[in-house]
Amino acid sequence: MASKILYTTVAVGGIAAASAAAWWYQNKPAAKAEGAASAASAPQPGASAAGAPRAAAVEVARVEIMRLSDDTQAVGSLRSRQGVVLRPEVSGRITQLNFRDGDRVRKGQLLVQFDDQLPAAQLKQSLAELSIATANHKRNQELLAQKFVSQRSVDETAANLEVAQAKVALAQATVDRLKVKAPFDGIAGIRQVNTGDYLKDGADIVNIEDIDAVYVDFRLPERFQAKVRKGQRAQVDLDALPGRRFNAVIQAVDPLLDANGRSVGVRACIDNRQLQLRPGMFARVTPVFGERDNAKVVPEEAIVPQGQKVYVIKVVDGPEAGSKVSQRVEVKVGIRRPGKVEITEGIGEGDTVVIAGQQRIQKDGSPVRILDLQRGRVEGGPAAAASAPASGLAPAATAVTTAASAPAVAASAPVQASAMAGVAPPPGLPARLAAAPKAAEGPNPCLVDPGAGPSGKGEDRQGAERKGGERKGGTGGAPGRS
Repeated sequence: MASKILYTTVAVGGIAAASAAAWWYQNKPAAKAEGAASAASAPQPGASAAGAPRAAAVEVARVEIMRLSDDTQAVGSLRSRQGVVLRPEVSGRITQLNFRDGDRVRKGQLLVQFDDQLPAAQLKQSLAELSIATANHKRNQELLAQKFVSQRSVDETAANLEVAQAKVALAQATVDRLKVKAPFDGIAGIRQVNTGDYLKDGADIVNIEDIDAVYVDFRLPERFQAKVRKGQRAQVDLDALPGRRFNAVIQAVDPLLDANGRSVGVRACIDNRQLQLRPGMFARVTPVFGERDNAKVVPEEAIVPQGQKVYVIKVVDGPEAGSKVSQRVEVKVGIRRPGKVEITEGIGEGDTVVIAGQQRIQKDGSPVRILDLQRGRVEGGPAAAASAPASGLAPAATAVTTAASAPAVAASAPVQASAMAGVAPPPGLPARLAAAPKAAEGPNPCLVDPGAGPSGKGEDRQGAERKGGERKGGTGGAPGRS
């Protein structure tokens, strides 16, 4: 019984001691913490009673002025300036082939001669009848002057003369239809026939291609139809000729938009007197709508989108001497380039914008410190604020300067592949595009009507376009390919 009482007393005492130790352990650190907090909150000698907010560390860059091109990208195909597949208008047997595959041919050159013995004989017969009719009519006119015949006889001989002249014209046209001539200057393709072949009307003989200038046809989304204009320039890259860039001039914009794809057709022309390009090649086209010499650009990291609006955070002078604070400004974005964005409204040249650390800035007017990436440390505050902007902007300014010099380097790259080499640029085309070595003499074929002859005097462009698809009997050609 006594042992049970002893065990109970010991257990109660142990529990009470453990409880006291636990209470002491929990309350002693709290008291020290309160003391430390009280000591920290006590005013320090020389310190302000009201603590200032901590400055956020940010990276910045200056707004730079660059030359930007307003352009877009599209894909298209090359085609001949003029192209036609020659086909006979009448059936017959070939007696002469006056060209070889790949030969250059001239407008009006006889290429294929069909058997014309029978039509030639009919032409001689018609000429003989015309000679007799002319003599009879002349004789009756003399007799009428002497009043030996009536006026009726003279009228009959005049009618017979006109009939004879019509027969000669008909026979001559039949003979001409047996001759297939080149409808324009160009290069003959690979012929499909041989001498002695009998062809039916409409059979393919050979294709003729005018490739001194080639067209590149491409389509643009309808949103660009207000920007693209005749006379603008475009840059053309071809997968078949890697590393070579050609310059083109936009010649026409289709007035009708495609209702299926909502796109507008555009045709540009490339000077191809070096014969480096061939119809049917795949092309990547970059039409240039305009150039801006004084575009304000910032790194794309400076853009802070928020809903339908776009902002940048400027770094401006603070209320204290040498301090810097943030200022959020709404801007309008223009042309975008890899790593760069044009700002059309909201900031000016030389302004400083934040490119990293925007999430650390809580509100406008927050103090900021500019990171000096070259030294690997943070500079800021009143003492170092004067030197921080200059040193902190050095990397960003260097990057912008390098980006600004990139177009100049690209412009000075070899352009010997340009089909516009050695040709005076059209109005509105920068002179630097014609800086390549001279490649060909004479005017740019893109600026000359296809219907103009060697003298350069041809019909107007609209007349040439109206007649471009017509092939008369003397040419023996079929309608041109569209």
